[in-house]
This record gives sequence, C-alpha cells and structure tokens, in this order.
Amino acid sequence: MSQITVNGQSRPRTANTVAELLQQLQLAASQVAVELNGTIVVRESFVTTPLATGDRIEIVRFVGGG
Repeated sequence: MSQITVNGQSRPRTANTVAELLQQLQLAASQVAVELNGTIVVRESFVTTPLATGDRIEIVRFVGGG
C-alpha cells in the first residue's frame, strides 16, 4: 500500500487530494494551513491538489485565544 507522511507520521495514502485528506482527518479547511513537500498549498487549491505516494504533508491548525 502506498504511504504518505502527515506531520511526521507515516500513514496509508487513502485520499487522492488535500481536501479528501482533511476530510478524513476531520479538519475544517478554513481552520488549517497545509504544506505539501515544502510548498504552501493555497486553500482554494485543496480540492484540486493531488496526493502521491511519498508526499510529505504538514498541517497546522489555527488556534484562537487571547
């Protein structure tokens, strides 16, 4: 099975796009920033940005507070 790395942890690649990955992880696209192989992915491109075996994804969640 093909693998990707998400925030430093290896996992099976079961999503075809960044948007699908976020949905599987139950993360709202409006509340995260995504880096794919060292490049920031703009939110508008989450649906069309494909994932491939060996990709390295970093997901940062925005946290509110005061």
